[in-house]
Amino acid sequence: MAENNVISVVDDDPSMCRMLARGIEAAGFEVAIFPSAEEFLVSGRAIHTACLILDVDLPGMNGIELQKLLNESGVEIPIVFISGHADEQTGNRALEAGAIGFFNKPFSIEGLVATIQNLEDQLNPI
Repeated sequence: MAENNVISVVDDDPSMCRMLARGIEAAGFEVAIFPSAEEFLVSGRAIHTACLILDVDLPGMNGIELQKLLNESGVEIPIVFISGHADEQTGNRALEAGAIGFFNKPFSIEGLVATIQNLEDQLNPI
């Protein structure tokens, strides 16, 4: 990924955030963690985010609402959703709105990292 770009993770579960950070950092990426959509928005990190790992179920603004807000604002960030409670309809709606992936918890961190690496390969072809 380009310099100064990070993988931002928005999830309100601290143990999930730790697991994601360890796995993503082990693959060589920088990670920024946010416990809510609102904290991600006010952080100013959206412009430095190469990929957003976004939980569907969040307190306050949920992940689908954040995706919609980013789309409406013209902010183009590749989004990979994660969820412990989403149904197939929610996953399809997220993908139709432009998400590049959707993982139901529990999921393989290797699969998630592979999705990020595939995105990197698409953005930075050799």
